[in-house]
Order: sequence, then C-alpha cells, then structure tokens
Amino acid sequence: MSAFNYFNYFTEIEEYFWRKRGAHLLVSPLDWAIVETWQKAGVPLEAVLRGIDSAFESYQRSRRAGRPLKSLAYCVDAVLDAAAQQAEVAAGTGPDAARPAATKEPFSRDELRAFLTRNAEKLDRAAQPTAAAPAPLARHAAQARASLADLYPLLDSPAALDLEDLERRLTVIEERLTAALTASADEETLLAIRRELDRQLAPYRRRMTAAQLGQLERQYIQKRLFEQFDLPRLSLFYLT
Repeated sequence: MSAFNYFNYFTEIEEYFWRKRGAHLLVSPLDWAIVETWQKAGVPLEAVLRGIDSAFESYQRSRRAGRPLKSLAYCVDAVLDAAAQQAEVAAGTGPDAARPAATKEPFSRDELRAFLTRNAEKLDRAAQPTAAAPAPLARHAAQARASLADLYPLLDSPAALDLEDLERRLTVIEERLTAALTASADEETLLAIRRELDRQLAPYRRRMTAAQLGQLERQYIQKRLFEQFDLPRLSLFYLT
C-alpha cells in the first residue's frame, strides 16, 4: 500500500462508498471500526474498493435491492474475498515484479509536529484527575504525553523521516493507553457500549465469522472509549 493510500485510507473508502450509494451518509462508529479493522489487517485499498463494488452488485441482485445499502458491514465478506484474490495474484508475480516508484512524503514536518502537539495538549488535559477521569487513567495519559515528547527529535532530524517507524511508535503508545482506558472504564460504560454495538451489528452478524466479530468489537470499543474520555487517537491514520 503506498504512503498516500495508507494515510488517506479512510477518506478514500468513505468517499467511494458515498459515490456507490449516491448519497452522503453520516459516518457511524460501526463503519469507522470496520475500516480500522481492514486497515490494521493490512487489507490494500484497491481490494477494499473492489470488495465494495462486489457487495453492491450482490446487494442489487438480492430481494432487498429496493432499499439503500446503509453500512460497510454488508461489504465485509466481499472485501476479504477481494483481498484474498489480490494476495493470490501477487504471490504469482514472482520476486522480479517491478517495485513501485518512491513517493513524496504525504505530510510535511510542520503538519506532523502540529498533529503531535494537538494530541499532547489533549493528553495534558486528560492527565488531570477528575471524577470522569480516574487517577490511574490520568497517570497513563501523562506517560503517553511524555512518550509523544520523545518523538519531536525525529521531526527535527535532517535525515529522511521513516513514517512507518513513527507510526509503529505511535501505535505502541496508543495500545498502552487503550489497555489503561479499558481497565479504568466501569462496567456500566462498557455494557452500554456493547449494547450499542449489538444493536448496530444485528443485521450483519450472521455474515461475519467469529474472528471478524471479535476484531470489530475490539476496534469499536476502543473508538467509543477514546471518544467518551476525550482522548486523542495517535495513529497517523487520523492526521487527515
């Protein structure tokens, strides 16, 4: 996946889905979690778009064709099938397949620095213990803030910036924050999020495997908890 496609992954998928449906939709937490699941699984953007095409064709052939396709959840199977087909084709190209040309960095150093700064400011606020943000979570937010500060020298270096390595570092910080956030959330909060997810997933649950459902649930719960506690998502996936 090229750098451009990787860091504009969600926008590309969202706009393509809008065009296929013929109308703009409010992006639901479920749809966002589905795209995150594809992104984290390394599903190429091209495979996602082909899968969406296939899902729309299947939907239009079904008896429900008179109603609009409302969610990306209907596209999950088709996207994974398209990804598997693309992997099979790639495996048959052999080691001498042409490599894509190098692309320009998708973000300037100033954009990256502003992104880190915005997130650091949110973490600073979360690091102040309140009734809504328990002390353990505040402590982990402060640790995440300190870890972000350690990344600024990478942006100031005259050497070429390794965006993949920067993304890995941000992912590690976010994963540690996610673990602390999940442990700090009370049972009622987690239960409410799971009920919300079950309502949205109900029409599509039978189309997904247990593995797909498990991964989607983790992504959805993470997204909703970060929103509830007003914590920033640190991945460069969210810079745009």
